[in-house]
Amino acid sequence: MSDLQVLLEWFGSIRDRFTLYAAIDIGIVAALFFWLLGVIRGTRAVQLLRGFGVILLLSFVISSVLPLDGLRWLLSNAIQPALIVAIPVLFQPELRRALESLGRTNDLLGRPFGRSARPEYLDMINVVTRAAHQLSQQGIGALIVIERETGLQEYADRGVILDARLAGPLLLNIFFPNSPLHDMAVIIRDNRILAANVVLPLSEEIIGQRRLGTRHRAAKGISEQSDAIAIVVSEETGAVSLVHDGRIVSYLSEPRLRAMLAGLLNVTLEETSV
Repeated sequence: MSDLQVLLEWFGSIRDRFTLYAAIDIGIVAALFFWLLGVIRGTRAVQLLRGFGVILLLSFVISSVLPLDGLRWLLSNAIQPALIVAIPVLFQPELRRALESLGRTNDLLGRPFGRSARPEYLDMINVVTRAAHQLSQQGIGALIVIERETGLQEYADRGVILDARLAGPLLLNIFFPNSPLHDMAVIIRDNRILAANVVLPLSEEIIGQRRLGTRHRAAKGISEQSDAIAIVVSEETGAVSLVHDGRIVSYLSEPRLRAMLAGLLNVTLEETSV
């Protein structure tokens, strides 16, 4: 039998096995892996997975190639079960983010049945973008957090509850240096300032060659633990940054910030223009 016949028979066997259910199965598995990679991208889970891969590869090579019965027994009865127990502990932040993203019904159903017709979101986008760039021009640092599906009441309770109507002058006064509430963060719920002087969890991640400041770490931390959107104004550089899902986009102009907020809040750009 020639090599060509062997190759044709091999392709024929694959064709016979490739049914509609096999295609659906492959699609679901691929989508699952794509979603998981999206969840862990930019987090420490990437390095942890590499470490797990090295350990599993070494254990497979050692147990399969070398006749080391004692080490093989140790790997199969101690190390591998320990890794299974360690996965939920080491990947707790990533697992939490994954489960929260599945539980956000608005992320799944919000775009076709979204909130783009709600005028308060249009007002909020305009007020926040204007205030952020006014603060940037004045060299005043700020951290503004917009609540979405994940409730932030537990963090708001740590600060000063305001429950005030959102307005640009009020935001500017809150973050004015040496004012009683200028430190920490402001949380916005719908079109109201829920709380000010709020302490947020700090991210343990370090991005780039320079260390993140406290405001950026707090913005990244709250975005890692919820679906909130954070806007940061750097006191040192005046740069305006948007943080969402643990990712930071910096040096945003006012139109660019408005466009990104409109996209994340499912508001059309035409309606946000003034």
